[in-house]
Amino acid sequence: QVQLVESGGALVQPGGSLRLSCAASGFTFDYYAIGWFRQAPGKEREGVSYIMKTGSTTYYADSVKGRFIISRDNAKKTVYLQMNSLKPEDTAVYYCAADPVRRYGTWYDEDRYAYWGQGTQVTVSS
Repeated sequence: QVQLVESGGALVQPGGSLRLSCAASGFTFDYYAIGWFRQAPGKEREGVSYIMKTGSTTYYADSVKGRFIISRDNAKKTVYLQMNSLKPEDTAVYYCAADPVRRYGTWYDEDRYAYWGQGTQVTVSS
């Protein structure tokens, strides 16, 4: 059974930090790139960050560049999203998704992803 399980979401004050985790099971994790997406209330889901299979290449949305860091541990079948200097506009449900890298195109194209997690809530508020 394929699963992607996000964790680490919480209520945090502006300027604070959180680390999200995305734990995978039921598929060959090493063969997939992983993306993080988020969806704020009343807004469309958007790509946040992306990491290739070996972790050698990463991408970030402009809105989080310099504040978020994506990484992966293939031995643990887990991808992390370290979020620093959090802002109220980072409030959203955060999802991870697995990309088999079979399509050309942009990393934030949701159609390229085969599996999705259920999401974890991040709230940035004082």
